[in-house]
Amino acid sequence: MPSSHSATVTALAAAIGLQEGLGGSAFAIALVLACVVMYDASGVRLHAGRQAELLNQIVCELPPEHPVSSVRPLRDSLGHTPFQVLAGSILGCIVAFLMRTSS
Repeated sequence: MPSSHSATVTALAAAIGLQEGLGGSAFAIALVLACVVMYDASGVRLHAGRQAELLNQIVCELPPEHPVSSVRPLRDSLGHTPFQVLAGSILGCIVAFLMRTSS
């Protein structure tokens, strides 16, 4: 359920922030990367998946003799809801904090 991509990039940014501080360039780069990945997961990819679902419905309603009716269905399980992205980012922060305290 939580976005694994969001968890990964958030854990990376949090680990760098905990290790090197929040003022470094490595943290800034990791933070920008995390924002781009989370935006993509909850925005662009989610909407692309919804469009694929709609296109699959349209193709299913075509008559069998239509040239597009035999095309393989598009993958529609793309992207995450904002709640799934948030849950992934919280999980990433927790993992980074636990890894910091265990070492």
